[in-house]
Amino acid sequence: MAVITPPQKEAPARPRPRSTGRRPRRSLVLNLASLVIGLAVWGLVSLFGIADLPGPLTVASRAFEMAVDGTLAGDLAASLRRVFIGFALGTALAVPIGFLMGWYPTARGLLEPYVQFFRMVPPLALIPLAIVLLGIGEVPKIFVIFLAAFLFSVVSTLQGVVNVDRTLINAARVLGAPDRTIFVKVIIPASAPFILVGMRTGLGASWATLVAAELIAAQAGLGYRMQQAQLYYDLPTIFVGLIAIGVLGMAMDRLLLLAEKRLTGWQERR
Repeated sequence: MAVITPPQKEAPARPRPRSTGRRPRRSLVLNLASLVIGLAVWGLVSLFGIADLPGPLTVASRAFEMAVDGTLAGDLAASLRRVFIGFALGTALAVPIGFLMGWYPTARGLLEPYVQFFRMVPPLALIPLAIVLLGIGEVPKIFVIFLAAFLFSVVSTLQGVVNVDRTLINAARVLGAPDRTIFVKVIIPASAPFILVGMRTGLGASWATLVAAELIAAQAGLGYRMQQAQLYYDLPTIFVGLIAIGVLGMAMDRLLLLAEKRLTGWQERR
C-alpha cells in the first residue's frame, strides 16, 4: 500500500534587504557629474567665442565683486523677501479655498469659474493693472507673485480633494465618524501629495514671475539687477542673477520635497 505524504509547505520568501544608501549615493554622483559636464561645455562654448557668452570664471569673478560690495546680498534679500511673502500668502489662501471648493459642491460651482478664468490670464498681464490700482511700491510686486502661487496651489488642492477615494470616506462614515473627523483624518492626509505638488509648482511660478514683478519701480532685487545689466550689455551680471535665482529656487524646492517625503511617508512609492 502506497503511503501518501502530505504536501510540504514552501518556506516563505525572505524579503530582500532594501539598499538605503546606494540609490541616494548614485544620484549624488550623477548630479555632480552633470554639473561638471555642464560647466565644461559652458567653458568650451565661451572659449571658442560661440554666442558671445562669458565663461564660468568671468561670471564667478563678477559674483565675487558683487558679494564684496554688498550688491549681491542686498538683491538676494529683496528678491527672497518678495518671493517668500507672495508665495506664503498665495499658498495660505489657496489651500483652504481649494478644500472648500472640493468639499462643498456649491462653493465649487460659485468659485471655480473665477479660478479657471484667472488661471488663463498670465500674472504678468496684470502688472499694468497692479501699478494703476496699487501704486509702485512693494504691494504690486508681491501681488503678482501671490497670484502666480495662488492659482497653481488652489487647483492642485481642489484636485486632491476631488480625487480622494470615496471608499475611505464611506468606510469612515460607516464607523460613525462625523464630517469633521473625516475631513481631518481622511481628506487632509489623502490630499497632502496634491497640495505639496501644487506648492512646488507655485514656487516655480513665483520665481518665474519675480523678474517681471521687479519691473515695477524696484531699486533692488535680482530681476532689477538683471534688467539694469541688460541696458549696458553686462552679460556676467545677468548670468549671476540667473544662477542665483536658479540656486535659490532649487534650494526652496528641495525643502518642499523633503517636507513631501516626511508628510506622505505612508504613501506607497515605486
